[in-house]
Parts: sequence; C-alpha cells; structure tokens
Amino acid sequence: MAVPARTCGASRPGPARTALPWPGRGPRPGPGARRPPSGPPRPLLLLLPPLLLLPLLAAPGASAYSFPQQHTMQHWARRLEQEIDGVMRIFGGVQQLREIYKDNRNLFEVQENEPQKLVEKVAGDIESLLDRKVQALKRLADAAENFQKAHRWQDNIKEEDILYYDAKADAELDDPESEDVERGSKASTLRLDFVEDSNFKNKVNYSYTAVQIPTDIYKGSTVILNELNWTEALENVFIENRRQDPTLLWQVFGSATGVTRYYPATPWRAPKKIDLYDVRRRPWYIQGASSPKDMVIIVDVSGSVSGLTLKLMKTSVCEMLDTLSDDDYVNVASFNEKAQPVSCFTHLVQANVRNKKVFKEAVQGMVAKGTTGYKAGFEYAFDQLQNSNITRANCNKMIMMFTDGGEDRVQDVFEKYNWPNRTVRVFTFSVGQHNYDVTPLQWMACANKGYYFEIPSIGAIRINTQEYLDVLGRPMVLAGKEAKQVQWTNVYEDALGLGLVVTGTLPVFNLTQDGPGEKKNQLILGVMGIDVALNDIKRLTPNYTLGANGYVFAIDLNGYVLLHPNLKPQTTNFREPVTLDFLDAELEDENKEEIRRSMIDGNKGHKQIRTLVKSLDERYVDEVMRNYTWVPIRSTNYSLGLVLPPYSTFYLQANLSDQILQVKYFEFLLPSSFESEGHVFIAPREYCKDLNASDNNTEFLKNFIELMEKVTPDSKQCNNFLLHNLILDTGITQQLVERVWRDQDLNTYSLLAVFAATDGGITRVFPNKAADDWTENPEPFNASFYRRSLDNHGYVFKPPHQDALLRPLELENDTVGILVSTAVELSLGGRTLRPAVVGVKLDLEAWAEKFKVLASNRTHQDQPQKCGPSSHCEMDCEVNNEDLLCVLIDDGGFLVLSNQNHQWDQVGRFFSEVDANLMLALYNNSFYTRKESYDYQAACAPQPPGNLGAAPRGVFVPTIADFLNLAWWTSAAAWSLFQQLLYGLIYHSWFQADPAEAEGNPEARESSCVMKQTQYYFGSVNASYNAIIDCGNCSRLFHAQRLTNTNLLFVVAEKPLCSQCEGGRLLQKETHSDGPEQCELVQRPRYRRGPHICFDYNATEDTSDCGRGASFPPSLGVLVSLQLLLLLGLPPRPQPQVHAHASRRV
Repeated sequence: MAVPARTCGASRPGPARTALPWPGRGPRPGPGARRPPSGPPRPLLLLLPPLLLLPLLAAPGASAYSFPQQHTMQHWARRLEQEIDGVMRIFGGVQQLREIYKDNRNLFEVQENEPQKLVEKVAGDIESLLDRKVQALKRLADAAENFQKAHRWQDNIKEEDILYYDAKADAELDDPESEDVERGSKASTLRLDFVEDSNFKNKVNYSYTAVQIPTDIYKGSTVILNELNWTEALENVFIENRRQDPTLLWQVFGSATGVTRYYPATPWRAPKKIDLYDVRRRPWYIQGASSPKDMVIIVDVSGSVSGLTLKLMKTSVCEMLDTLSDDDYVNVASFNEKAQPVSCFTHLVQANVRNKKVFKEAVQGMVAKGTTGYKAGFEYAFDQLQNSNITRANCNKMIMMFTDGGEDRVQDVFEKYNWPNRTVRVFTFSVGQHNYDVTPLQWMACANKGYYFEIPSIGAIRINTQEYLDVLGRPMVLAGKEAKQVQWTNVYEDALGLGLVVTGTLPVFNLTQDGPGEKKNQLILGVMGIDVALNDIKRLTPNYTLGANGYVFAIDLNGYVLLHPNLKPQTTNFREPVTLDFLDAELEDENKEEIRRSMIDGNKGHKQIRTLVKSLDERYVDEVMRNYTWVPIRSTNYSLGLVLPPYSTFYLQANLSDQILQVKYFEFLLPSSFESEGHVFIAPREYCKDLNASDNNTEFLKNFIELMEKVTPDSKQCNNFLLHNLILDTGITQQLVERVWRDQDLNTYSLLAVFAATDGGITRVFPNKAADDWTENPEPFNASFYRRSLDNHGYVFKPPHQDALLRPLELENDTVGILVSTAVELSLGGRTLRPAVVGVKLDLEAWAEKFKVLASNRTHQDQPQKCGPSSHCEMDCEVNNEDLLCVLIDDGGFLVLSNQNHQWDQVGRFFSEVDANLMLALYNNSFYTRKESYDYQAACAPQPPGNLGAAPRGVFVPTIADFLNLAWWTSAAAWSLFQQLLYGLIYHSWFQADPAEAEGNPEARESSCVMKQTQYYFGSVNASYNAIIDCGNCSRLFHAQRLTNTNLLFVVAEKPLCSQCEGGRLLQKETHSDGPEQCELVQRPRYRRGPHICFDYNATEDTSDCGRGASFPPSLGVLVSLQLLLLLGLPPRPQPQVHAHASRRV
C-alpha cells in the first residue's frame, strides 16, 4: 500500500511514529496540537544512547513500519563493507601487485632516505651555490668603489658625450607622448640586437649593460650623466663574472641617484601606464642600503592643514611606508593638541604587508582640526620608541614628522628624551605651498641627526620620502669593511620577468675625500645585487626519492618560506616581497611553532609529529605522521628543513641492466599496445635535457618515445634514475593487466575502469577507452587521489568534484564515475614502503542502485517487499526511499552515493548543499570536525574604482567664491592647485593609476587577496549512533556509522517533513576574507629575529648636512601666464628635477 503524501507539520501514519515520546516534555503533541508559547521551534540536537533509543524506534504492538533499528543498519553497513572489499580484492589487485614486485625483486634495489644526511647535503649545495654569487658580488662592489674613486667629476658633461643602452628607449619611441620624443633626447642611445635566453625568460644581449632611469628623474642632469659615465666601467666586470660563473642571472647596480645599470642588457618591460619603477624603492635595495629601522610617523592634522595639504600628507605617509621592509617596525600617529594612533595599533608593529595595509587605510580617515601641538606629537613618538616590552628592530630609531609649518621648536622635549646622545634621528617634512617660516623644522632635524625635506606638490613625494635612507647609510659607510656583509632578501617578483627570486645584496660606499686631511665621505653610492631564481635552488633538492608527500622547505629569520611546495602565489604585487609564513604555508600547530623557532635560531633538529595536512585539491584534511629534520644554511640567514612520512623512509631504485628487458618494457609505452594493455599516462618529468615538454600528455608521450629512439636510458643527457624507474613500472603495471585485469569482466561489477599509478611516474588505466574520461593529473605526485591514498589506510573514495555554482553532473553514457583507491604496501627485508596506488572507477548510476539493494531488507535475490501500515517490518533504503534518506558521505563531507535518484547529479557536492539540516546534525554530534585556515596567496578580481566620474584623487576643488576672490589667486593654495593640474595634465594617469598596473603588473586583471578555507574531516566518533534532530513536528531520526576500512560515513535518516526548522548552514566553499584581525594578531606576534648586524651610530658621523630649503611666494606674473596656458590648452612640460644632495658631487 502506498504511503500517503505528507504535508508540513503532519506526522507519518502508523503508531510507531506517533508513539515516539516528545523528549523531556511528556507525550508528544499530535499534528493539531499547539506548542507552548515559547517562540518558534528551534533545531535542538539530542543525542540518545543506543540502548535507550532502540525501544522507541519500534513500539511493542506497532502495526506500522518503523525506522530501522540499530542492528539492522549495522547489518547493512557490513554488507556495504564486504561488497567494497570484495570488488577491490578482485579488481584492485593489491595482493597480486605485491607478488609482482616480489617476483621482480632482482630488477630493483631498496634505498634509504637518511634525513640528517640528506638535509645537510642539500644545505651544503645551496650554500655553495650562493657562495659563488657572493664572490661575484664582492668583485662588483670593490670594482664600483674603485671606479667611482678614480672618476673625475665633469661639470660641463653633455648628453651627447655619453653612449649607453637606454632600456626604455624603444618603449619611449613607440609612445608619441613620451618625454624624450617630444623634447628630442640628445643622449647617444645604443641600438642592440637580442637573442632569446630561456634562463632569463627574456631576450638579452651579453655584450652590453642596460640602463633604467626613473620617469621622474631628468636624464640630462649633470648628476645623472656623471653617474652614467663612471658606471660604464662596470660592464667589463659583469662580463667577466659571467665568464667565471655562466649560471649567473641578473647582475644589478642600483645607484643612490636612482640609476639602475644591469647585465645582460634587455629592453625594459614597459607598463601600460606611467612607469613608477625606482630601484631605491625595491625590497632588495632598501635591505642593502640601511640597517633595520624603528620608525614612528607623526602627522600634523591641525586646522591649518588645508584640504590639499592633508591629501599630500596622506599620500606621503603611504609612500613612506613603502620604503619599509619586514625587518622594520613602525607606528603612525596624528596630532593636534593631542596625539593618537591613526589605527588600532598602540605600539610599534612589524612593517609587513598586512600591517602596512592597515596603516594605509587608517591614514585616509585623518581629519584636520584643532591647533598644532608639536610637543604632544613628539612626546608620543619618543614614548613609542622607549617601549622595550615589545618586539622591535632595536637598531635605527627615527621620528618622521609631516606638517605644514609651525613656530615651536619643542627643545625641552628633545632635551628630555634625546639629548645628549641623540639616539633618535628626527626627519621633518614641510608639506604643501605656504609662507610659514621653516627654520624651526630645519632646526629640529639638524639638532637631532636627521634631515629636513620639502614636499610642495605631488611630484616631490616619492623622491623625498626615500632620501632619508642616505642619512641612515652614513654609519654603514663609516664602518667600512665591517659593514660590507652580504645579505639575502626575502622572496620577491623580479621586475624583468625572471619570476620569484632572492637577491644577494652588498652596499657600495663612496671612498673619496674632498681633499688632503678632509673627513671621509659618508655617502652610500648604491647597492649591488645578484639574483638567484628559486627554481635554481629547487633543482638542488631531491625531487622524486622523497615520495609524493615528502618535501624540502627553507625559511628566513622572519619565518617566511624561501622554498615550500605550497609557495605558489597566484599573483604577485610588484612593489612588495612575497611573504608567506611557514605557519601559513602549512596548518599551524604547537609542534610546528617549536620547529619554526628552532630553525630561526639557527639550530639543528629532528622531530616526529602528528599533524594535519591539506589535500592537494584543498578539499580534505588528513591527520598524518611526519618526520621533520632541519639544519641552518651556513653563511646565510636561511634554514633548511626536510619533511618525510614514515612510509617514505625507503624507496625503489630500478636496476635494468638487461637491455633486452628494457626494450620489452618500453614497448608497453607505445600507443599500439594500449588496446590490449590499457592506456598509459607518463608523468611529465624532466627525463632528459632534450625532451620537449608539453601540457598535452599524448604529445608528451610522443616526444618521449621519439627521444628514446635516439638515446638509451643510460645516456648521460638523461636522468637515469627517473628513466629506469619509469620503464620498470611500465613493465610491472603491464604484468598486473596480464595477471588480473585482462580476464575480468568489469561490467559484472559495474566498473568503468581499473587503474594503477606508481612512484615511477606511470598511470595505467584499463580498458583503453576509459582513458577518454580520465581527468586525474598524469603526474601521480600531483594527483590528489594518489597522495591521499598513501596517507590513509584502507579504501579512499573520491567523488567527482562539483562546485555549488556549476551545473549538476550530466549522467550520460555512464561516464560519471567514483574513484576508489588504496596504497600498495610492500615489506621487503623488514623495510616497508608504498611504491604504488591501485583502484577502480565505479559507475555512479549502477552503484547507486546497488547501494539501495545492499541497504535493504532483501535476503538474496527475492523481490523487495514494501512496508506499509498493515505490515510489521522496518523501512529500508530501497523500497521506502520516499520516506527514508540513505547516503554515503566521504571524510570531507562530500556526497558519494544516495538512494534518492534526484540527488545523483549532486554527487561530489558538500553535503550541506544537499541536506543542510542533517549535515549540521552530523557536525554537532562530532561525526565531523572543522579546520579553518587562510590562503594568503589567492587572486581575486580587482575591485572597481570608487572614483569613476570624479575629479582626480587628492585634488582640492575651489569654490566659486574662491575664484571671485583676488586674494585667493595670489595664495599658496592657488599656486599648489596649478601645480597639481599641470602635473595631472602631463602625467594624466598619476592619480588614477592602480599601483600594480602602473608598476608593470602584466594584466592587472587580478589582485592578491586573502581567502578563508574550511575543510571538514572525521571527528572523534567511531561508533554507531542513533540520534534525533528535535524540531517539534519536524523532528527527524537519523543513524550514522563509519564504514570500516574506508573513508565513508553511512547515514540513514528520515526525510525532512518540512523546512521550517532549517538551522544554520555549514559552509565549505572558499570565501573572500580580510584574514584574521590584525589588531589582535599584533598582540601575540610570531617569533622572529632581525639581522645580526646593526649600523646606526658612528662617532665620526658629520651631521652638518641636514637639509636646507626655503618656501617661495608665487609670482603673480607666473600665475597669470600659467592660467593663460591652461585656458589655451597648451600645458608646458616642466623639466623634471633630480633631487640629490649637493654632496653627491665629487
């Protein structure tokens, strides 16, 4: 008899259902009864002990069908387990593959990974690689100092006297609006031919250097021409360095004047908009030019700060923050009568990317009001610098004050906090156009070993917010050889397209003296740098002997990774280094914090830990055992670590000396054998130097076969280990076909395919036609099923991946399948290893039907009997699918199988998207637990600009009353406005350019962002449980039980009566996030160490050069002329000026 249709709030017919007591409240109210007036029903999960719950499921004398009892569902679970195990034993071929390996024992040896020896060898190799770069750096730095010392300054030098290759010349010639095209450049620019070089990923010329000069610096100035003149001699040193070490990549000299000379020559990568590249703002230059800094920025926000001046101050602070690296500490405060931090940071914090972002956003909220109170600002800054209870740089201490002017010198504050030792430098910045006396600002800087700067307009911001580095470089220059120490940078993106690199840096000092007996020059000439590509360092690490889940990593003193398999930034900000902390590259726990601290301290160590790891597709989390071993890399700030699973202690090394056998096994790689032996995918590894890579595996296999017809596996141009293992695994997997797969009828058990994948790089899929629908990565080490099978015992189910936003699966031609895989564990002479994974691909529809039968009351092949109101039986998953929901869910919470036909196209989705109410119940009852983490390397679509249709950002717009007021036309505000307009007309993209795009980020279609990731995995519950989801008339019974030797959870539940009790929905999909709250994170900063050297003081330092300047009132004639030019639409192109200290002239 059919079960009657139900409506929301109605109970199922039959006394078994209505006899269930209403938990804790006496008899359960009937359908028409009213609930007590206690608000709407809430989903309360009540976990009942099985012994108490079972009697409730089938009341004595019940004449209707009932919810299955616990022992019934356990019986179904055993049937499912037996069916899965039986299929895997027959078709998986685990036991047979073990026998094949043993039968071929003479064809391979078992080698051991000795972690301590391995990590020490790799650390030594990296040290040797970097040491060769260090020697080249020292030769360059010494040569540069000698060349500059021997150079004779020329006051009358002209552009036509200098011959060099201008790296931006080609781009400027292509741009009709270019400054040099319009003005007519007089410089003698070389025209070069270039050849493609795969090492540089660029076209290069090995006979010349190239020169890049920032856009806002005039190439024809005397300072720049003299710089070009003496640095030309570096060309021969660059060339000689490459002759001695052909592996050298970019060799660069970054001058303190802004000139960059690099080798080999290559055209500059011109951005679409204005080129804002300035070598002095690059991470490697900043690190090499000065010691770490503790900086407090104070900003005058008194009422006298006009709208335009305040905008200039905000931009200046942001540019100042960009001169800081992760070795520096900073805080920003605003002041008028009182001082207060602009952000939530109440003390100095590390100047990392995320903290600087907080500052930059907070600075935009500053509002001008009140009166100027220098005393409040400086007292706040000194208090910040004197706080010794926090982590900080403990080196250069400085205060940067931005103001529009004032009369107070606050000498009493300096006497109290800074004199007589003057350990804190004070830099003052007069911002905007005004008529205030700047003498007090000059005095503050000169009396405190600092420097005074003027920022009258937007064009002066970049140059004047970075020249303080020259002052900080003085103690380094005076320290001489002691300060000539090579430092290695964080990872960052190379400006010329090399990818991720680290750079060795060495400062270059001015060794000249003004005359006999005169003081030594204390100017830094610049920084010498040599790049090392991360890929070159990776090549020194073992690739395939560590297994799929073993890896090498390295970190620096900040805990940032230099090497790590999870270091994969989706997009890189040209202006910032790539800073991924070790604890963010992996799932953080206390053991890893301890390992990280030990590595930063430069210690050796070894530790076995139980930890969580994400799957390669980031959908799953596994609890695994890992062995960590680490050593410092001598002569660097880096430390190297090795991670090995216990099963990767040993590995196979093929020994195919029999060439006849080599040929025999090789034939099984030929496509002509695929029809009988199954399709073979080979891992796209670098087997030989001349092997052409391809993303198409069929094409790659073709290239491989063609090469193997020319060379032997023992050829010197090939990796013999990789080739021998590949060919051995080809033969071994073929024997599996011969012994097991070929004689079996896959259709009998509704299998779409069987497969085997190996450490040697072979993936064999049988039958051949199944390869058409094979979507797994041909590199087993990069296949999620392979890596998870190694880490988990038993059978690992992997449903097809589905995104909630995509279309459901299309069940056509039986092509949708579910992978079931397991690792093959060998024990050879007491040594255990897992060299392969085997599995089957289930036909989704057929196994969904089989699942219903196995979870039913059928005994053999008898016809199912439907339970109804007149029968005495329990519901099952087959005949009562209108009332009973039966599902298999994997350990990540994804749907694998269901007895509901309409849910088949939702297989692979997170179960909360299928049945949110039930998934929440499973989570709340500890069947699942959750791990949340952040991905700091994600890429997101750029946010649309918020100023569309508006005037350029930061420009003060005068009112009609201002225009009618003659006094306004002669004011500083008008003068500054005209400067802004002129600059905007000439460089119209300055205000609108996105920094990433302006700096040359190729597409600017995506930007770096933070994504929050959530993974679910099995909780602590291993037993079988019955429970009730209490929701009044919408309550549901469910049973959940883990299937032994699998990653599956078997769940049987009543279908929901109605949806009014829907609780919260668990989310698994990656979501955009701002990351953890930075204001809370800085209260518990991660352990780090700064560089071991600090140069912030020298008794012989000459502080007399501390900046001079004068404000100048605008000329009425000039103003009128400018206004006429604006009205005529003929904006003049002012000569960009080089802001350089007069003392640079030698």
